[in-house]
Amino acid sequence: MTSSLIIDDLRSVISKSKGVKYVETRYHSRIANEVIFSNGELEMIRTVQNSGCGIRVLVDGCWGFSSTNVLSKMTLVDSLSEAIAAAKLLAETKKKKVTGLAQSNDIKGLFKTKVNGDLHSVDIEQKVKIAKEAEIQARKYSETIKSASCIYHEILDHKIIVNSDGVEVEVYDSKPEFNVVSVACRGSESVTTSEGIGVTGGWHDLFSKKDPFDYAILASEKATKLLDARHVTGEKTTIILDPGMVGLICHEAIGHMVEADFVISGSVAKGKVGQKIASELITLVDSGQSNIAANAAGTIAIDDEGIIAGRIVIIENGILKSFLHNRETALIFDTMPTGNARAFEYNDEPLIRMRNTFIEPRNDNLDDIIKETKYGYLIKGPRSGQADANGEFMFGSQEAYSIQNGEVKELMKGTSISGNAFDVLESVDMVGNDFEYDIGTGYCGKFQPAKVDGGGPHIRCTALLGGLQ
Repeated sequence: MTSSLIIDDLRSVISKSKGVKYVETRYHSRIANEVIFSNGELEMIRTVQNSGCGIRVLVDGCWGFSSTNVLSKMTLVDSLSEAIAAAKLLAETKKKKVTGLAQSNDIKGLFKTKVNGDLHSVDIEQKVKIAKEAEIQARKYSETIKSASCIYHEILDHKIIVNSDGVEVEVYDSKPEFNVVSVACRGSESVTTSEGIGVTGGWHDLFSKKDPFDYAILASEKATKLLDARHVTGEKTTIILDPGMVGLICHEAIGHMVEADFVISGSVAKGKVGQKIASELITLVDSGQSNIAANAAGTIAIDDEGIIAGRIVIIENGILKSFLHNRETALIFDTMPTGNARAFEYNDEPLIRMRNTFIEPRNDNLDDIIKETKYGYLIKGPRSGQADANGEFMFGSQEAYSIQNGEVKELMKGTSISGNAFDVLESVDMVGNDFEYDIGTGYCGKFQPAKVDGGGPHIRCTALLGGLQ
């Protein structure tokens, strides 16, 4: 079915929604390809294609949602009726109702991700070959590397969003990613490390910074070196965070706290707009565009309510300026929607989600930051962690280098950092002039997955350093 026919059908559905305050129709077609090599064997090669339409309505102050993978006019109208019925049923018992939606512009047009090397033009054999050879490179780096794996994954999306407020947009998006995991072992000691990249763009965008084999060698090199490294002793101390660690804090410890649905539920950020919550050196942004560095994995042009996904300053010079909104919460907070309503697949409802979340660079050179650190640690390579609604967090890192008298010394392993996000950001006294996005291989898991990214410059701050065994 052509795009014009789909748009006509979605218009037709909306025209049949009499007595409904708001109708949103979203066609979404997705192709996801994945290749996994592990320990010399092709573990998985798969292509998943799905398409369908999600229909969301606002009736009697309540949301109703229905979806279908059958794109006939009759089925779409039936799906609309189901969404309306669900909303009316909910309205019979729900006490706190939606009073309305913030105004949106009637955006129309075609939005396409800029790609260097269309993923469709690269055959699956080449993608398999790259993953296979990278995994071999990782295993043969040294005899201590006992296992390795390589994953190539790509998502190709086509969306059409038509709503009753005049939005008619068509969106094409392309998100490839590549990741190598190496495991080094000696006796009872083992270390697992990873290196990878995820972008919004094409095949050549994915490998514009490094050759795919460089990621394999780097992963195994880190694992090999860390095998002999000592464990960190826990203490509260000065730390220098690399862009990946900065991105993880921006997303997990700050970003979720300022998503307006979480704010309404009682996050620690509630009531703090206009207050100083961080060092004046900190300007923290969430943006649908890549901005400072190109091809960030969380880049989107339009959110799933048809709002332009622009640049939102969350913290400016230490002052909390804005939360992240959809149209419903924007009305509650008497502000404009920020383009943060995102749905992962056609049968998911849009939720408030981050895009690319980062700290803006300042003027300090990394060498100077290190030289001016009498004692502390350089923390590199984000690993998983957790944060709560009060801003308390604990994240693991892959590498920690001790700093003594302004010089980087011993490599150490098994490191975690923890603290309160506001306290840590308040302690920042140096912010680098470099910048990198570095969490693009990950997904945010707030009820449904979402492709995001985060990063920043190197920053110096104070936090609790702990040892992970």
